Amino acid sequence: NPIRDMYNFHRRMNHMFDNAFTPTIEENEPLSMWNWKPAVDVYDNDKTIVIKAELPGVDKKDIVVHVTGKFLTLKGERSSENEVKKDKYHRKERSYGKFERIFTLPVEVDPDKITADYKDGVLKIDIPKPEEQKPKKITVH
Repeated sequence: NPIRDMYNFHRRMNHMFDNAFTPTIEENEPLSMWNWKPAVDVYDNDKTIVIKAELPGVDKKDIVVHVTGKFLTLKGERSSENEVKKDKYHRKERSYGKFERIFTLPVEVDPDKITADYKDGVLKIDIPKPEEQKPKKITVH
């Protein structure tokens, strides 16, 4: 199936680049921010571009959203729980630390019109699309 093969090729290429630019680092190393990459959905409707990010356990004060031109940066930090001593763990799969995701928007947007809501561990960013300029008829003299 050529469509499935093309999809698999695309997925393998993405995986290859993800591994090249975000290698696995041990938890105690300073670059451990690369261990955690929150899951994100990006979609648009008629009037807005929507970004939803799963950020369970992240305090709202630790989330930063910046917009510069066509780039939206989402970064923050999930703090480690120190209730349990390291040698008492049987399994530790959740990641902690800093994260940063940068998204290229299809158009430049007005940062003052962007809204962000954080509820139940999900950050929803609504980015209004700029109004399309209506074609202007030029009179030929």
